[in-house]
Amino acid sequence: MTTRKITVAAVQMASGDWDFQRNMDRAERLIRQAAARGANLVLCPELFMMPYFCLDQNWRHLDLAEPFEGNASIAHFAKLAGELGIVLPIGFFERAGNAAYNSVAMADADGKVLGVYRKTHIPDGPGYTEKFYFTPGDTGFKVWDTRFGRIGVAICWDQWYPETARSMALMGAEVLCFPTIIGSEPHSAEMDTAGHWQRTMQGHAAANMVPVVAANRIGSETGLGNGNDRQQALTGTFYGSSFIADHTGAKLAEANRTDETVLLQSFDLEVIRQDRQSFGFFRDRRPDMYRTLLSSDGQHVRPDLRPAG
Repeated sequence: MTTRKITVAAVQMASGDWDFQRNMDRAERLIRQAAARGANLVLCPELFMMPYFCLDQNWRHLDLAEPFEGNASIAHFAKLAGELGIVLPIGFFERAGNAAYNSVAMADADGKVLGVYRKTHIPDGPGYTEKFYFTPGDTGFKVWDTRFGRIGVAICWDQWYPETARSMALMGAEVLCFPTIIGSEPHSAEMDTAGHWQRTMQGHAAANMVPVVAANRIGSETGLGNGNDRQQALTGTFYGSSFIADHTGAKLAEANRTDETVLLQSFDLEVIRQDRQSFGFFRDRRPDMYRTLLSSDGQHVRPDLRPAG
């Protein structure tokens, strides 16, 4: 029987240094560690090169965004991917004209950058004020043909939406990657979403019969406050709990909530493909019955989105 093996890695790390080079050096060390242990695909957390500046609303942070084209940081990690022969999603804060995006550039194992994905769903709440900084993504969901398989990548808040995972699966994704930043809720100290967060992505793996890799941040970070008022600055503590699930949703590898970690797991994509086909989940779909998904309120579908006929 034909086999198509892939070993995936989830990197769990802190990125709270305002000296961005330290974050990049830390990521490179862990990426090299994963590759040395046999990883073909290495996933770091969301925006791993910089602190999570979205803890508060400070217009100065908008100056951190850099264009996709000619981006030296992307070029550095793409070169690393080529050196190590790995597939490497690279999270970055993107500037495009007057818009700014939370983005991922996809580097293949030869070091070539295949394209960019811009985060579709943008959250807004205490400690996660991303709508102040990020324009909702306009790339649509993305999957890429890489040396080691067809890989789909979405970003953090995207992972809460089953439409994200299903879209990438329909586009042929064989592995789903979710780089994230999530942890404490400043408005509710007793609220802990770690289990809910994991189970949501485990459900994506099970419903689409595709392995899932989730890489989260660790550590505590304090924002710079709104404007010049540091006394109003919020602190976020990120709960790690990165994991890898198989195509049935079972967790095969899991990190704790505090430690820098590299998780690895191997899969045979050909065996998974046969399992996925045999279950008939995609054969038995009824897209013609899903019109409510094209509405916000479950009733009113925009005329330009209505099926013909």
